[in-house]
Amino acid sequence: MTNDLLKVIAGVDTHADTHHVAIITEYGRHVADKEFLAVGSGYRKIIAFITQFGTVIGIGVEGTGSYGAELSRVLTNEGLKVQEVNRPNRQTRRLRGKSDPLDAYQAAESVLADRGTSTPKAKDGPVECLRVLRTARVSAMKARTIAINQIKGILVSAPELVRSKFRGMSSAQLIPALEHSRPAGTLTDPEYATAAVLKILATRYRNLDREISEADDQLAQVLAVHAPMLCDLPGVGTEVASQLLVTMGDNTERIGNEAQFAALTGTAPIPASSGKTTRHRLSHGGDRAANTAIHHVVVSRMATDQRTKDYVVRRTEEGKTKKEIMRCLKRYVSREIYSQITNPKPAPVITDLRPTRQQLGITLRDAAGHFSTWPGTLSRIERGLSRDDNLANEYRSWLTEQNPPEK
Repeated sequence: MTNDLLKVIAGVDTHADTHHVAIITEYGRHVADKEFLAVGSGYRKIIAFITQFGTVIGIGVEGTGSYGAELSRVLTNEGLKVQEVNRPNRQTRRLRGKSDPLDAYQAAESVLADRGTSTPKAKDGPVECLRVLRTARVSAMKARTIAINQIKGILVSAPELVRSKFRGMSSAQLIPALEHSRPAGTLTDPEYATAAVLKILATRYRNLDREISEADDQLAQVLAVHAPMLCDLPGVGTEVASQLLVTMGDNTERIGNEAQFAALTGTAPIPASSGKTTRHRLSHGGDRAANTAIHHVVVSRMATDQRTKDYVVRRTEEGKTKKEIMRCLKRYVSREIYSQITNPKPAPVITDLRPTRQQLGITLRDAAGHFSTWPGTLSRIERGLSRDDNLANEYRSWLTEQNPPEK
């Protein structure tokens, strides 16, 4: 019989086949613990078990992204407050011991103390679709890299008759050449065996390349519906956008502000001063895949975005190293991306630039000469292949000045 006056907290130690559940009161007194099967009927029994002792004010679950994912969804759908709990560190386990009941009680006590807990990802929307699609893409990328490395490794020690056919070819030339080759002979002949294996690996590489392209198209379709404006940011493509959305999760409200997002992506500066040296460095914590994605954005902007180029020049003149400049840029990029995810803003319209220039009879070379830039730079802006809002606005104003008002 439920005691409505008693407030309890549950803790769950999750495993592949079973979950161990422990109950404590709001004052930390141990009440009961029990093991359940990690199946649908087991989840229903868990809900009945934790609600029979009183009002449930919180549930701590270990591994909400793996073994406890489905349980977290079921509990949340029942209106119960679920929090992800970090597993006990080695020092705690060394002192207190290790068992399923102990871990379950520790999860409940972490919720009670508000220590080492966070809001789990919902895993019930488009971002979960992105995560699953990215899983297939990442494995295909790794397998493709392995295939091309094996091809080049075999060619290094291949017989001269085989090596001479493909010597000096780039990867783009090598794969189709190997794929369309027609080795002849027997498997007891090293030349034939080598050529046959190279053809097999080249075919595998081509199939994996096709898988990656299909995954990119699928990711783009989901992004077009869920976050169509995220890729409007300079340097942000399908790969970066999908990874950062996966890092955020379907329930973006679990990240309270852009400072928390920076900490989650490993772009938050932390003090690294000592003695007379005063400096900061980036946090080594957070999601490393998200940090890699932001790093790619920074590298892309340093090469193509004029605003970023000007910033790099200015900070270099101030005595900052390239590593320190990139640290600052990562922080700026994470702030901009968080704002775009939570409050999306469309990119400025640039479709009027090329028709206006052509109507005035101005060549790209003449326009680029006025702005002391390359014609290709303006061409990419006109076609939407790169983004430089400041240059686009100046370009539009200049074109307007070249068009005399009608009398």
